Amino acid sequence: MRLACAAALVAALTAGAAHGLNLYAHTRVGMFSPAVKGIPARVYVPNGKDNTVSVIDPASFRVIRTFPVDEEPQHVVPSHDLRTLWVASDQGRQALTPINPRTGLPGQPVPVPDPYNLYFTPDGRSTLVVAENEAKLIFLSARTMQPQYEIKVPCKGVNHLDFSPDGQHLLAACEFSGDLIKVDLLARRVTGVMHAGGMPQDVKISPDGSVYYVADMMANGLRVIDGSGDTPRKVAFIPSGRGTHGLYPSRDGTRLFISNRGEGTVSVLDFASRHLIARWSVPGGGSPDMGSVSADGKQLWLSGRYSDVVYVFDTRTGRVLKEIQVGRGPHGLTYFPQPGRYSLGHTGNYR
Repeated sequence: MRLACAAALVAALTAGAAHGLNLYAHTRVGMFSPAVKGIPARVYVPNGKDNTVSVIDPASFRVIRTFPVDEEPQHVVPSHDLRTLWVASDQGRQALTPINPRTGLPGQPVPVPDPYNLYFTPDGRSTLVVAENEAKLIFLSARTMQPQYEIKVPCKGVNHLDFSPDGQHLLAACEFSGDLIKVDLLARRVTGVMHAGGMPQDVKISPDGSVYYVADMMANGLRVIDGSGDTPRKVAFIPSGRGTHGLYPSRDGTRLFISNRGEGTVSVLDFASRHLIARWSVPGGGSPDMGSVSADGKQLWLSGRYSDVVYVFDTRTGRVLKEIQVGRGPHGLTYFPQPGRYSLGHTGNYR
């Protein structure tokens, strides 16, 4: 039965690719959800070493507010319904701090064990806490934030993930053991582990749903992974730059922006050909990390993890338009709002 299901999924993905399936079809310029109407555009930057969040007005490139949060904020994550931003802090008291995007102000923290990163099941029923230190995926009710269930993972340093086109599975990266794992969300179990080696980081599925791209910070490139079977399988490897870290589809779903934290560059991949078509550099070097594409698709915003700045790249020319001073150790920033019907988590994984 499982083999038949896998074969059916592969056939469906092949047919989808042939007919122009684009998982990012609802994230194009102007395709905003009614839920974000009237929300001002802002960039929220978690400063991991200052325990603060900086709020930037992208129109003026100015920091307009900074407020304290729990210890070592890692990512700012839009909720599935796009009504709340969550700051994930995995040290100190360990909590998720809500931000009202209409006011840009924080609310009362919600205690959650080890929230390194945050995602949401595609059906919107569950908040998925990526508990890196505890080696768990912790599922909470998206409505009440009360515990639902946990999945223990057989690897170290689980950190980033993405979902299959049917929403029933996910592929997650484990940076400290160099593993990729596939999880069946219906069966609530890990179905397979692929030891990739290196230090896998961000995960993004291709627009046609046929493969996953996994940034590997130690291998200095992208692992192209077939996730259709029970166990992930390597398809190819694409060298992209030293310290490959974050992955961001362009607003039209044709390109993938790749941050190379170890060399201060961004590589650009053409999804259709799987070839690199450009490389942009931070003048004088830098440490581009995590971020988001602007709502109009014209800018790529990335935190400078070891430079205490935010970089703003022009996605048409690759030029750095601005470096904005923020707090110490900026990490998973998000540009909000962005087009899309709902959020699957991280710093801007929309559908």
